[in-house]
Amino acid sequence: MRTRVRYSGIRPALTCCAVAANAICAGGVYSFPLIAPALVEKLKLTQPQLTTIALAGMAGQYPFAALVGKAIDRYGPWSCSLAACILNGLGFGLFAREVARTPPDIVHPSTSSFHLLVLYFGMIGLATVCSYFALVFAATKTFPQYIGIASGTSMSIFGLSPFFLSLISSRYFTAPGKTLDVAGFFTFMTVLTGSVHLVSTLIFRANPVPRQDSTMETETGSGEGPSTDPEHSDTPSALEEAEPLLANNARKPKDPATVHVIPVQQPQDGSTLDLFKDPCFWVLALWMLIVVGSAEMVVSNLGTIILSLPSSSSNATVNVAAQVRLLSFFNTISRLLIGPLADLLAPVALYLDGVWAFSRRRHTSRVVFIVATALILAATFTWLEVGVRTQEAIWPLSVGTGIAYGSTFTVLPGILSSIWGLPNLGRNFGIISYTAFVGTTVFSYLYAFVAARHVRPGENACIGVDCWRTTFWIATGTSMLACFASLVLWRRWKDRV
Repeated sequence: MRTRVRYSGIRPALTCCAVAANAICAGGVYSFPLIAPALVEKLKLTQPQLTTIALAGMAGQYPFAALVGKAIDRYGPWSCSLAACILNGLGFGLFAREVARTPPDIVHPSTSSFHLLVLYFGMIGLATVCSYFALVFAATKTFPQYIGIASGTSMSIFGLSPFFLSLISSRYFTAPGKTLDVAGFFTFMTVLTGSVHLVSTLIFRANPVPRQDSTMETETGSGEGPSTDPEHSDTPSALEEAEPLLANNARKPKDPATVHVIPVQQPQDGSTLDLFKDPCFWVLALWMLIVVGSAEMVVSNLGTIILSLPSSSSNATVNVAAQVRLLSFFNTISRLLIGPLADLLAPVALYLDGVWAFSRRRHTSRVVFIVATALILAATFTWLEVGVRTQEAIWPLSVGTGIAYGSTFTVLPGILSSIWGLPNLGRNFGIISYTAFVGTTVFSYLYAFVAARHVRPGENACIGVDCWRTTFWIATGTSMLACFASLVLWRRWKDRV
């Protein structure tokens, strides 16, 4: 008996270690701001070429989410961890090889090298999706009775991955006064991510997660959590960002008569066509396109934005790494804090004694948080325009973008489930995520082509505020548009969510 208890305790402990290891190493795609200066210096890449490489990894994650989710549902987290092992090994390894074989006296960028780097960084982006879904689902399915804590903790560790990797790159792969050694750093990433995901694959395979159909109902006493029925299951696009907000929504209290309820309109649990017919869905999609698109534009181009400004004291490469860490930190902190705050101030409705209602008094609407997100971005971009003229002064851009980006994916699932229903949360989250793909592409190429127009003759990189002034004035205006759109939603939904 004692041996069995020890073994049952070791298995989840091993799974926790595998999840944490995957999470802390999985953010390699967000290291692009660290390598961008070196790619300009050594490969002479232009800003549109840099943007295309970044988009291959960043925006390229979205189209494959559904396929990765089906693999998770059918085979389990180990399958996607293995895929991440292979893709990371190939992506980082081939990227490092292509950079290392570039002649040091190159004058013009090589078109063939550029195309290969796009392919390789796209593989890294796909590996990120596989790793992310594997770690989140391994955590939530291993601890179904603590799904909120499991998902929130694993995603927070993932949010710290760029912070961790930037520390390693700055300390071990950046010589004083030099840019990052991309070939050396990505070779290290090949070994690190490959070995970590391989070990995690073996752990996930040896410790299969409980099935969701019967196990969930036995352990929690309710039907919460995703179903394993492929016709009714939530896709990973929903659960990956569900955080603690939806952990207990489906659970009914043991004695509903003792709970003071506030009845509200039930969610519109309809088809995809019904979703598209709802004008509010398109208003929310516009908000998502602007907020996530502009935020991911900053994430993927942070390095060149910083290098366009003069440094008053320290090394430029050090400044870039510091801002990547700052953005990563506030992205993580916002996910940890906004979720509980939203639950406290704006609890989501649930079924109480057959009535869709709030079980306790609300202090505000959850839509207020998406209004605040748009305002934070507008204020951040405005300050960049009027108050930032050195690399050291750019920190508000990293802080504001990190807070807005993390908050968005924390509050969105609660809004979607309250308006269009929990059973279709995965489908609806997946659909609206495609607007983020469009927004990231539009804003990133806007930045790239504006910067390319201001590159001085004989230079490869754009220098000066003109590189991004037009882009961020447009982003400020669109952020105010997103704020207006969220106010429209607040007026329509303030009594429902």
